[in-house]
Amino acid sequence: MSDNGRRVVALVAAAGRGTRLGAEIPKAYVPLRDRTLLERSVTAMETSAVVDHIGVLVSPDMEPLARERLCGHDVQFIHGAGERVDSVWAGLQALPFDDAVVLVHDAARALTPPGMIARVARGVLAGAPAVVPVLPVADTIKLVDAAGDVLSTPDRSQLRTVQTPQGFDLATLREANEAYFAADVMDFTPTDDASLMEWFGVAVSTVQGDPMAFKITTPIDLVLAQRITDEAEPTVFDVPGNPGV
Repeated sequence: MSDNGRRVVALVAAAGRGTRLGAEIPKAYVPLRDRTLLERSVTAMETSAVVDHIGVLVSPDMEPLARERLCGHDVQFIHGAGERVDSVWAGLQALPFDDAVVLVHDAARALTPPGMIARVARGVLAGAPAVVPVLPVADTIKLVDAAGDVLSTPDRSQLRTVQTPQGFDLATLREANEAYFAADVMDFTPTDDASLMEWFGVAVSTVQGDPMAFKITTPIDLVLAQRITDEAEPTVFDVPGNPGV
């Protein structure tokens, strides 16, 4: 429990199939050295020294394997379903807490440093209702139309890539999800939890992200992650100058 008495709970999303990776099993169960992406993500939460409770979102058919791989870890298993937003909503309803900070994390970001997890949690503990880790955009970005023609070039200095875990006041995130599902919105599907909070009218703050928190989505991402874990455990990597745990 944090110094101000609030719990920090984590929801690790591992219910998706991750088809773009091209693996024969769901992405969360793909191994890096001797540990799956899911195991590494759960371990990072534990190592952060700020997380009090971990909920793991799994598909019902993969729960036996998840329990086997996470034997020895103190986690709550929660069934996810449908789109990511549906799984997270199921997880938020299943968590046995009211006043808490919740960190929503993708199991596919398996090399996320514990220090970055702590930064996000501390941002919410300090009073922000929503905090996301970000990195500057290195590439020039083009806005294009349906035909692929360029409409404009946004100012790169104002653009950021967003990572996870994303941190929120648990009660506020629950309210945002409840409002979203009650409204039956047809023209908006949140791609992350922060965009849902924006839709709900909640201000979202940022903290420094980390290159090691990249999402393992495609085969080339997996090759990079394997190369990194072949050389050293990923927790030793963090952006120079970032606050540690």
